[in-house]
Amino acid sequence: MAKKVVEMTVEEKLETLFKLQKALTQMDEKKALRGELPLEVQDLEDEIEGLHTRVDKFAFEIEDYQHAINARRGDMELVQQKVDTYKKQINEVRNNREFDTLTKEIEFQSLEIELCNKKIKEALQRIEERKADLAKAEEMIEERTQDLLHKREELSEIMQETRETEEVLREQAQEYEAKIEPRLLASFKRIRKSARNGLGVVYVQRDACGGCFSKIPPQRQLDVKLHKKIIVCEYCGRILIDPELAGVQVATATEEKPKRTRKSGTTSRRKKAEAAAEAAENAAE
Repeated sequence: MAKKVVEMTVEEKLETLFKLQKALTQMDEKKALRGELPLEVQDLEDEIEGLHTRVDKFAFEIEDYQHAINARRGDMELVQQKVDTYKKQINEVRNNREFDTLTKEIEFQSLEIELCNKKIKEALQRIEERKADLAKAEEMIEERTQDLLHKREELSEIMQETRETEEVLREQAQEYEAKIEPRLLASFKRIRKSARNGLGVVYVQRDACGGCFSKIPPQRQLDVKLHKKIIVCEYCGRILIDPELAGVQVATATEEKPKRTRKSGTTSRRKKAEAAAEAAENAAE
């Protein structure tokens, strides 16, 4: 059997939206208590994973250099066997041409041996460097792992303190969301996501929008108070509601403006004439 949807008035929709806004804002405040801890934990996890990758790379390079050393040593043994053979043959040469040829081969093979020794020394040096890098990376892994454990414990304590409250707020938010029609709820979430402070519903404050503080025309304020339709701010797009609907008391007392007194034009002219006559008498004397 299909669930019957209860039709709500505009005022009820706005009131439900505002209650949803309050629940979501309180959830955001609870999340803010965690501060940067979740990001710090994630960064430490990523750093440790990167260090493990670096350790694997160093171990692979050490193994690769070791294979290269073994290959060079094998080449040296073969070259040394050739040199020994050439040295035996040089004692049995019959002419200078054969002697020169064998001598050049011995020199060439000796250079090959020197080259192999040089490559082996370079590989051994690289192995020592990689071992130092490996030890440093493993030390960093240990340090970062300890930091990660402390951060996780701290985060767990904070989450334990706020978990129950967040669950209650989450259930309230879900109840309010179930009452709001999907299109209006989607619009509210879109507005809230784009708003810097996360407020999708604001009430009118001092004739201005409570989100962007832009001035609202009197006719638009009247439309907001009537609750006949959903009104949004022309500047920031937030949904506007009446302060009374949000449970906010607005002061209605107005200051009395001092009354202006107009000076009589006749009195002013009379004073000017008297001053002029007095000045004339003084001049005649």
